[in-house]
Amino acid sequence: MSDELKIRCLAVDDEPLALQQLEKYIGEVPWLECVGLCQSAVEARQQMEQQAVDALFLDINMPDLSGLDLVRGLAVTPLVVFTTAYSEYALEGYKVDAVDFLLKPFGAADFQRAAEKVRERFRLLHNQSAAAPAETSDDVLFLKADYKVVRIDINKIRYVEGMSEYLRFHFAGGRQPLVTLLNMKDLAERLPAASFMRIHRSYIINLEKVKEVNKNRVVLDDNTELPIGDLYRDAFTAWLSSHSLTR
Repeated sequence: MSDELKIRCLAVDDEPLALQQLEKYIGEVPWLECVGLCQSAVEARQQMEQQAVDALFLDINMPDLSGLDLVRGLAVTPLVVFTTAYSEYALEGYKVDAVDFLLKPFGAADFQRAAEKVRERFRLLHNQSAAAPAETSDDVLFLKADYKVVRIDINKIRYVEGMSEYLRFHFAGGRQPLVTLLNMKDLAERLPAASFMRIHRSYIINLEKVKEVNKNRVVLDDNTELPIGDLYRDAFTAWLSSHSLTR
């Protein structure tokens, strides 16, 4: 298992004992990594806005926002295993392409079988991501995201945010962010150097979207502020000087 990527998981259940059980079962599977425990779907959504998540072990029947509604509202959907005491939810779960459905109370063997299905799906998606056509012209990229190969217009990229083994693309024009399995180094080599620059270990920006530079931060045209890292400061300063009329 040492050569296999860890599958980053969130466990979500409003019952503390059920959440503890999920944490225990995830910890017993060597290819799973629990990156968060959430007692509501709202909390889970907030967690996924802050970090990359590959899989959800998710209760359905929760107050405020159900597990089903959480999944339906996600722009990029992780692999989902629903956990619930209500078998009538099973059909609805599979309608949102759930990997598996665990009916409470379930044991370690049941969880292990679901985890195997998650690993199989993850491997399939990872292999497709590696094989997906990365570039077809100077202004188009095709990237694997949300179980599809998606075409993006390079010129519409505002900035790219690194999240461990994943990248989140932020776009101009109102398009929702896109998350794909790719690293910053490979992307930087594919983007046109005249228009894109890495300014931080976690950020590549579209230079055409720069509105102002404020000390150690770049402000983009939508007022997003991003830090300039020490390793990238000289290159960015040189670019800024070459486009400046003042000294």
